[in-house]
Amino acid sequence: MGLLEGKKLLVTGVLMDSSIAFHVARLAQEEGAEVVLTSFGRTMKITQTISRRLPKPVEVVELDVTNTEHLETLAERLEPIIGSLDGVVHSIGFAPQGAFTFMDATWEDVSTALHASAYSLKALAKAAEPLMKDGGAVVGLTFDAKFAWPVYDWMGVAKAAFESTNRYLARDLGPQGIRCNLVAAGPIRTTAAKSIPGFEQFEETWNNRAPLGWDVSDAVPAARACAALLSDWFPATTGEIVHVDGGVHAMGQ
Repeated sequence: MGLLEGKKLLVTGVLMDSSIAFHVARLAQEEGAEVVLTSFGRTMKITQTISRRLPKPVEVVELDVTNTEHLETLAERLEPIIGSLDGVVHSIGFAPQGAFTFMDATWEDVSTALHASAYSLKALAKAAEPLMKDGGAVVGLTFDAKFAWPVYDWMGVAKAAFESTNRYLARDLGPQGIRCNLVAAGPIRTTAAKSIPGFEQFEETWNNRAPLGWDVSDAVPAARACAALLSDWFPATTGEIVHVDGGVHAMGQ
């Protein structure tokens, strides 16, 4: 019997087969879960194409987490496909290029980053909640927001807001039996990473600083942590951040 046998999961953010979200979906299927993916706009075809590389066929539903209509109708559109949900994976982040120059960023740049990368966690959880009548798990992906990282700038601020949002969700969804946790992964060479100017600075130094070492092309360790948090093996854990970064978070600067 698989770790996620019988679970029904919604996974966002599958754009490449090297991404954490893709490997979460793959592992979930291998561990017995039924999976539905989301995408929207021009990326819908990309997600549909990449989804064919999963062990089993999946449905891809349209969802832009900044679109109110998409969010308000999500449960209604998902129910005929999957019936109910036991877990949701938030693997979404976006910031305009201007947000990566801290002192010059405009409020338009910053508000876009906060909406897509932080508020969207609450928006997605609320949209999925009607299908989580028996409780379940919300799992999001973050990049440790305790530090002022090189080049990350307002995306780092958005991640700090994202991590705080997770704690408030844990408080408000706990009574419904819904656990809310994050995985703080080290840098992975993904679509999101490619959009960050100077991201190679992380790639060059992370492996040297990680006691366990770090492979920027291996998303599987972070995906396994997500799968574990989606399972029944963490029944009393919520509001938590699990670091999967080779140990860098625990080392001195």
